[in-house]
Amino acid sequence: MIASLLPAPAVTAERFHDVPEPLGLFPEEERVVAGAVAGRRREFASVRACAREALGTLGLPPVPLLPGTKGAPRWPDGVVGSMTHCQGYRAAAVALREDFASIGCDAEPNAPLPSPGLLEAVSLPRERALLRELAARRPAVAWDRLLFSAKESVYKTWFPLTGRPLDFDEAVITPDPSAGTFRAELLVPGPVVNGVRITAFDGRWRVGNGLVVTAIALRPPEDTGSGRVPGPRTDAARPHDWRT
Repeated sequence: MIASLLPAPAVTAERFHDVPEPLGLFPEEERVVAGAVAGRRREFASVRACAREALGTLGLPPVPLLPGTKGAPRWPDGVVGSMTHCQGYRAAAVALREDFASIGCDAEPNAPLPSPGLLEAVSLPRERALLRELAARRPAVAWDRLLFSAKESVYKTWFPLTGRPLDFDEAVITPDPSAGTFRAELLVPGPVVNGVRITAFDGRWRVGNGLVVTAIALRPPEDTGSGRVPGPRTDAARPHDWRT
């Protein structure tokens, strides 16, 4: 599913089942989940199997992929990427930093958020108004969950560029139900990449196999050297507990 959301030369890998024992973890990774329950260990290993498969497609050798700041995965030098997992699905996307400034992806069940209170916590009033319109038009899509997933993808794109948290109310998501895209307008000063301030991220989404998947691939803008702040060149949420 995720491959259809990201442009080349980004590469992806996904699994709908966990890897069997032995889990194939590096010793450093084993230590990270040494005290975890079996299900957590399997998801940890399976998403890393996806990531190493994708890195192999880039011609890179398998390496330990350890959680860094705020749980964000630490990628090899010169690589950007993102991992995601939910019940029945694990996926990873990677690219060379020369091709993309950052990548974010997220997968969720295509089912409503557990409570109205959670939607209130992760969305803005104008987003909730739009979700009601979209739900009336396409009820098969869990739009509240898609919004949550899009904000998670925004956070995963944002954090490696800034090293700072981004609250749910600091970006407004506008999905396009026909094109399968979304725009995330940043409501706080965005990261500066190649001398250009990013003001929005553009992403893609897809629903299928009981899942909603979102992804963003941010290409490095050209440094204009003029001090202008143009929009981003793209192709295409807290609790941001990445748990990757």
